[in-house]
Amino acid sequence: MSLVDSLAERLNAVQERIQAACARSGRRPEDVTLLAVSKNHPAETVAAAVELGLTVFGESKVQEARAKIPLCPARARWHLIGHLQSNKARDAVALFETIESIDSLSLAQEIDRHAAKQARNPKVYLEVNVAGESSKFGWNPDRLQAELAEVNRLPRLEIHGLMTIAPYSTDPEKARPVFRRLRELRDRCSEILGAPLPVLSMGMSGDLEVAIEEGSTIVRVGTALFGPRPRLTRPASSDSDPE
Repeated sequence: MSLVDSLAERLNAVQERIQAACARSGRRPEDVTLLAVSKNHPAETVAAAVELGLTVFGESKVQEARAKIPLCPARARWHLIGHLQSNKARDAVALFETIESIDSLSLAQEIDRHAAKQARNPKVYLEVNVAGESSKFGWNPDRLQAELAEVNRLPRLEIHGLMTIAPYSTDPEKARPVFRRLRELRDRCSEILGAPLPVLSMGMSGDLEVAIEEGSTIVRVGTALFGPRPRLTRPASSDSDPE
């Protein structure tokens, strides 16, 4: 089976899962964006996915994205979904349309500084460590609410919503309280800002149905689309592994 054929088969299965979850929760499938997590997969795989109609892709590492993105179809849109070190902020602003992993006020300020230099206005999501896991990055919910107005004053950033990574479990239902709390936090943040925050990026291959039922507008799917990722020379840390 060709790359395109095998990918088409997996894509159809994922889309059926999204449609079923939307039907159960009274939502429209077109209101849920499928973000294809392409990290560790080559540009050829991205091109095949674009051929099948996927347009939004997620990368975790700036260095990998820097090498891959120029080789991919121009209509692909890129999100940074992994932890971002401040010394990579300049390249992240240049490479990505959307940065989903803004996890602190200091990082937001650094992104804003480089965005001003590059005359760009990146879309950003604020990453929240809802479950309080020590192995993961992200704002504490209370601290985010306290610092939200200051983040919002940064002139170059466009805050579109929140992102979280639920604790790993073989039981998707265990992620439901995490997703629900992020949705509730998003609603409180919207009240603080006096403006809507339309995006909730939550849910991956194993728990996307639960995430959609709890209001996710972006599901980040890698393994269910592309199959197991090629083995790395060293294991990726869980704190930068949003799919």
